[in-house]
Amino acid sequence: MVGPNILFIDIETAPIIMASWSMRPPYASAVWTKRDTYIMSFAARWRGGKKTRTWALPDYPGYKRNKHCDKAICGTLHAMLDEADIVVAHNGDAFDIKKINSRLAVNGYKPPSPFKTIDTLKISRRMFKFDSHKLDNIGRYLGEGRKIPHTGATLWRGCVEGDPKSWSTMRRYNAQDVDLLVRVYERLKAWSPNHPNLNLYTHDIGCPTCQSTNVQRRGVAVKANSRKQRFQCQDCSAWFTGAKV
Repeated sequence: MVGPNILFIDIETAPIIMASWSMRPPYASAVWTKRDTYIMSFAARWRGGKKTRTWALPDYPGYKRNKHCDKAICGTLHAMLDEADIVVAHNGDAFDIKKINSRLAVNGYKPPSPFKTIDTLKISRRMFKFDSHKLDNIGRYLGEGRKIPHTGATLWRGCVEGDPKSWSTMRRYNAQDVDLLVRVYERLKAWSPNHPNLNLYTHDIGCPTCQSTNVQRRGVAVKANSRKQRFQCQDCSAWFTGAKV
């Protein structure tokens, strides 16, 4: 499909290791930090791609020397973000993108080329009153699947300590998150009030949300000082307006 490079992405990070005087608030603050958080793995798929791929720290040559260094995996992330025009993630604006940026900066990388973001969590919170806006529950509500069950903190600890079985589960868990993200995005994108106009990346004219030319005129949109032809995409169901009437 001709158009912008759209990247679906999800990252998994390691917990901070720190010393504390107490496990109970208000004294459960860090006395000192032994090790900061870092990116353990990420999964990604390009729009139009048939399969999600996962990258994890054990994939890189320096893993045996230092199991907690994310410089190499950040290099892969930087290259992919540099190629992307639009990045889609659940809670991506508040977590994934900012966390990636922080690790890129720590590891000495310069900013990747600018890209737009689509946050499915923001679409869900703005347009719907779901009982929960977590990706797992949205997938369940829409009948698009669920996240893979796991052992919680035990899984993350296993990966931090280098357990191969834990890494195998983490890879499947991470990839399923992106597979579910893609399906949820496809269901929610027509509801997005500020979805990027994909037509601006090409010379074609069609639905600004999905680029389909299978559109239908549906009345007139009346605003304070104008009237515009209104259309609805027959593929993704998004509404949009055209020229003034």
